[in-house]
Amino acid sequence: MTKSKEIIVALFFLFLSMLSLSFGTVPTGPGEAVEAVLQFLREGTSSTIGSDAVVYLRLPHFVLAFFAGCGLALCGTVMQAVTRNPLADPYLLGISSGAALGAVLAIVFGVDGMFGVSGIGVSAFLGAMAVCLLILLFSQFLSGNQMLVIILAGFAFNALCAAGLNFIIMVMAEPSKTRSVQFWLLGNLQADRWDSILVLGLILLAGCLYFYSQRRILDLMLVGDEVSLTMGRKLATYRKIYILVTAFMTSCLVCLTGTIGFVGLVIPHLVRRMAGSAHRTLLPLAALGGGCFLSWADVLGRMLVSGVTIPVGVAAAVCGAPFFVWMLLSGKWGGRS
Repeated sequence: MTKSKEIIVALFFLFLSMLSLSFGTVPTGPGEAVEAVLQFLREGTSSTIGSDAVVYLRLPHFVLAFFAGCGLALCGTVMQAVTRNPLADPYLLGISSGAALGAVLAIVFGVDGMFGVSGIGVSAFLGAMAVCLLILLFSQFLSGNQMLVIILAGFAFNALCAAGLNFIIMVMAEPSKTRSVQFWLLGNLQADRWDSILVLGLILLAGCLYFYSQRRILDLMLVGDEVSLTMGRKLATYRKIYILVTAFMTSCLVCLTGTIGFVGLVIPHLVRRMAGSAHRTLLPLAALGGGCFLSWADVLGRMLVSGVTIPVGVAAAVCGAPFFVWMLLSGKWGGRS
């Protein structure tokens, strides 16, 4: 893909993403939505009911959805390169189950706050990182194909955390606590603090820049360790670092959005069909494509059923699962040419 085409695709993703701000229960045109955002950035206020809806209701949803989509798609792209597995996604190593288990334990024990922020969110982060570190530590004591050991250990820890989570939900007495667990299992974009969203944005930006600087090594991972060794690169250390960075980014995302599936699995394959496998192009376009996808999944979740907000994880699965099945049936995915 030429640079001009890359720019066109990137601008197309950005345009589609911004267009999602126009859709909601209060009708607003694209021009009015953009004007409302610009007025809010300049003056910190809005002047009409439509602009109020855009600025105070849709804009936080949009920014968080866009950031989450970018991060998940980027992490999915990296994990597919690191594991050389086209079915890899950001939750491959049990991060989602670890986060959900940590959040549920915080709910059960009534952890309200930690370090000045949500105790449940911090517990979810710690649970996700703990599972990832345990898997990497576990892989050090087993011989053989280390990447295969990591993947299999991830499946095992994922099943273990899921079993613990289901047991706690089963014995949990209070229905209100049980319902709050759905946030971590189904995904949600209800974050109402701009400072949390902006901190997440800075973390994801740092991750994007880091992985873009590693694009040549990610390309080498696609050709295999044997070829890379002949070029003077030993990839085992890089793999562990990349797994830790993606685990950290995904854990931060889970703190604010819960578990959102299919973004990190489907979007890299879609962009790879358009832009090829070179990570110089794939990483930025996958990030923008993921942000665009989740922005519209959020709109679908809010508008599909009148008066009901469908969790964004469910909406993303509704959009992503049929598309992924189509790619499998047509052969248009990263695992086949």
